[in-house]
Amino acid sequence: MKNTLESASFPTSQRAAVAPSRWLKLGVVAAASAFAGGLAAAWWYRKTLTKLRDAEQDHSDSHFGISEDNPADDL
Repeated sequence: MKNTLESASFPTSQRAAVAPSRWLKLGVVAAASAFAGGLAAAWWYRKTLTKLRDAEQDHSDSHFGISEDNPADDL
């Protein structure tokens, strides 16, 4: 005699239908995560490039480390 709980609880045909939907959900979550990570990396990279360009254009301290005396003339 078959166990009625085992045979009636989850037929084999329904098992095959559940598996693809779980993989689809996992794939969607993975794709969304990769997209969000790519956007975050692009934002950080763009922000870093903007900081570097701003620092390059800021000439307020252009004589940093250069003394008033010209040591080449002393030779």
